[in-house]
Amino acid sequence: MLGGMFLFSAVDTQAKFLTSDYHPTQIIWFRQIGLFIGVMILLAMKGPNILKTHQPALQLTRGALAICSGLLFVFAIRHAQLVDAVAVSFVAPFFLTILGALFLGEKVGFRRWSAVVVGFIGAMIIIRPGTGAVHPAVLLVVIAALVYAMRQVIGRKLADTDKTHTTVAYTAIVGSLLISLPMPFVWRTPETTTHILLIISMATMGAVAEVLVIKALEVAEAVVVAPIHYTLIIWGTIYGYLVFDQLPDIWTWTGTTIIVAAGIFTLRRSNAKQSRA
Repeated sequence: MLGGMFLFSAVDTQAKFLTSDYHPTQIIWFRQIGLFIGVMILLAMKGPNILKTHQPALQLTRGALAICSGLLFVFAIRHAQLVDAVAVSFVAPFFLTILGALFLGEKVGFRRWSAVVVGFIGAMIIIRPGTGAVHPAVLLVVIAALVYAMRQVIGRKLADTDKTHTTVAYTAIVGSLLISLPMPFVWRTPETTTHILLIISMATMGAVAEVLVIKALEVAEAVVVAPIHYTLIIWGTIYGYLVFDQLPDIWTWTGTTIIVAAGIFTLRRSNAKQSRA
């Protein structure tokens, strides 16, 4: 999981760097290619049986949401600081708690609802609406986090009937097909060696990171490895400083600390509920 978070942060950094020359849609297309190639290799090895699903509509929807959340995030980091965007993205677990209660019938007690409220307060401390301290594009990250949570809720429903590799395959194929549709309108052929190497690196790292995270969740309980997701803020800070000469201010650190604390509490309470069930 730690390796996956390190690579995902590197992918986000390369994506932000490329936004100065390429449309975000094309960047997501580049990023998706790595996962698509990986799934094609998996299909060649295991055959088309991995595409058998009991819930095709949900698989298609999840693939579309995956692309949507990625697009929103890249559009955001095109303007906002990387570390600000990463910190705000941590509200996703709170949206997941809300959606789980609404659509999956999960019981959420007073303590978890309180943690959700505290987490969103932390996000508001980072964003500071109306002050102009943070680029407004960071609000797109909030929407991206909501879309990501919707994707995770669907993933939970799919886990009841479909295998993990089936869901990954549909996400890769559906996402790749959808993101390819607008390519003729935004395409710019990479011309420099630096850009070509960055694109290859981004696609490869993105695919490897997906595999590492999936493997981590297969061999360990989610409550154990999920908090490692928050190391993204460490890598985001380091990359942001080294590549873009950007550092978070005290308000970003304060809000991030609140979000992370509330997020870990939510994960622990969720696991405790599941254990008693």
